[in-house]
Amino acid sequence: MSIELKTKFGQIDISNDVIATVAGGAAVDCYGIVGMASKKQLKDGIAEILRRENFTKGVIVRQENDEVHIDMFIIVSYGTKISEVAHNVQSKVKYILDKTVGLAVDSVNIFVQGVRVTNP
Repeated sequence: MSIELKTKFGQIDISNDVIATVAGGAAVDCYGIVGMASKKQLKDGIAEILRRENFTKGVIVRQENDEVHIDMFIIVSYGTKISEVAHNVQSKVKYILDKTVGLAVDSVNIFVQGVRVTNP
C-alpha cells in the first residue's frame, strides 16, 4: 500500500515503509526516547527495542479518504515526563514528514510500550 500525492507535474506514490522509516527516524532523535517498540511483540511485559532497519514494525501508516494517520509505538526513558516526550515526538514527526516527503499528516498517535532505565 502507498500514499498517492498529486502535484502539477504528475502523481507521486510513496510507500508506507518509507513513511514509517522517516517517522521512526524522526522519533528516535527526540529527547527521552530510548527506541521504537514492535506493535505486536510484547513478551513477558518487556518491549523489544527495534533497530533502524526495523522501524516499520513499530509504525502504522493509515490513509482514510484524504487524511493520513500514523500510529507509533515507543519506549521512553525513565525520569522523563511522558506527556511532553509524546508531544515532542508528535510535533517532530509531523514537521519532518512535511519537510522531507511533503506529506501533511493529520494525526500522530503515540503508544508508550515501556519505560527503560538507562545506564549512567
